[in-house]
Amino acid sequence: MNELLTPTEMAEAERSTIDGGDVDGYGLMRRAGEAVFRELLARFPQATGFDVLSGPGNNGGDGYVVARLLAETGLPVELWAEGEPRPGRDAERAARECALPRRRLEDFQPSGGRVIVDALFGAGLTRSLSGAAERAALSCSRHREVVSIDLPSGVSGETGAAAGAFKAVLTVTFVRMKPGHLLYPGREHCGEVVVADIGVPDGAIPRPTRDRPRTFVNRPSLWRGGLDRPETHAHKYARGHVAVFSGGALSTGAARLAASAAARSGAGAVTLLSPSQVLAINAGHLTATMLARADTVADLDDFLDRRRPLSAVIGPGFGNPDKLRAFVLHMLGRANHTVLGDGLLRGGLVLDADAISAFAEDPARLFDAVAAIESEEEFPAIVLTPHEGEFRRLFPDIAADEKLSRLEKARLAADRSRCAIVYKGADTIIACPTGRAAINENGTPWLATAGSGDVLAGIIGGMLTQNMPLFDAACAAVWIHAEAARRFGAGLIAEDLPGLLPSVLGDLIDRRL
Repeated sequence: MNELLTPTEMAEAERSTIDGGDVDGYGLMRRAGEAVFRELLARFPQATGFDVLSGPGNNGGDGYVVARLLAETGLPVELWAEGEPRPGRDAERAARECALPRRRLEDFQPSGGRVIVDALFGAGLTRSLSGAAERAALSCSRHREVVSIDLPSGVSGETGAAAGAFKAVLTVTFVRMKPGHLLYPGREHCGEVVVADIGVPDGAIPRPTRDRPRTFVNRPSLWRGGLDRPETHAHKYARGHVAVFSGGALSTGAARLAASAAARSGAGAVTLLSPSQVLAINAGHLTATMLARADTVADLDDFLDRRRPLSAVIGPGFGNPDKLRAFVLHMLGRANHTVLGDGLLRGGLVLDADAISAFAEDPARLFDAVAAIESEEEFPAIVLTPHEGEFRRLFPDIAADEKLSRLEKARLAADRSRCAIVYKGADTIIACPTGRAAINENGTPWLATAGSGDVLAGIIGGMLTQNMPLFDAACAAVWIHAEAARRFGAGLIAEDLPGLLPSVLGDLIDRRL
């Protein structure tokens, strides 16, 4: 159930089910309507009545089924129709079997106490609402009890675009969620999303291809298998060593947040690489985290040769773009020669914050260095973690294309950079160069606080150093980061987050989440 299906893939799954012969199209429509009907009875026992708004397509056909079932139960229901179903279609049959008189959608006005069932247009709508449907959506904008079938009418199932769309308290969809359920602004129009089983088997789901890769909801069941208890005989370096790079005198805190998060997320050892002028400042704040000097590339080389970290995090509060570029390019160059032979940075490299902005004037320089790495995997374990502004600096043409959803932008960025992309936001997207992607569903506004991104970078580094696969590590870090913030709630500051990670990880490992 972690898979997300585009409207096209959902239609293919339904056709495959019908071709299998166990159920016809009208049978699937009846099952969909029955699922919505059950939710209405369970959730709105005090409703004074129901207004069902039905469009001319299959979504409207579901609405006709719902209206008929409500009427047969003896509940007060009014049916408001937009257009006529096409003759011979399943929706036409559903309309014919619903004996309720059809009222014109143009005359509809919501009234208090009644539940509105939005069955005008489904996930495949690719344009904004207009005419009577647009006016109905506007008139319902402050009505609290709107239930949408499949997706709120006006929300794109593909992109989440939602100009003038209905806003639901509950959306009942079928078989799998669509990207539009999770991508903003569509996500805020959906309310609670219930996925109902209408008898489409897993075998009917289209198989992913390179041209049409799979998208997932980011949930623990997607990546939990990569989280393990340490072996009883494990030592600290067996659990992984993370290197985190500190900035100058006025910005050391960001790297310490990342280092603390890496340690709390399970890394056995963490070293903070610090400019010499702030060694004393960092030493005064560190206990379990180790400290090393890193003024020059030679210092960095010496550290890498002696301590051999499995992963590194660079960028939080680093400043000094010239030095930062030199460090990043040197590590990428070394990875090209040593990643297969002796395990140096085998876990991965996380480029966050300043490490992204430092390449804004010449992103190809970074991408070319990544492309030069020879790896046994399809692509090297490198993660970029841009928020919207940083994404625009590194991928200006992709960011400027208003026809693309955030999901499509993340995929294009991953393909161009040959890096995993964690495209941060309320609907954070994780994408890999293979096209595989996930949309996070547990984001919380409590994370909108300075330093929370530094913590996320540290968690990713911590996951990578424990040999978690790249995509799984990035997905896990994003979800765990948000879950920790949700547990704390109001008043959260970034310093609170690392201390919350052990309880989240413990619940995941013990299968309480």
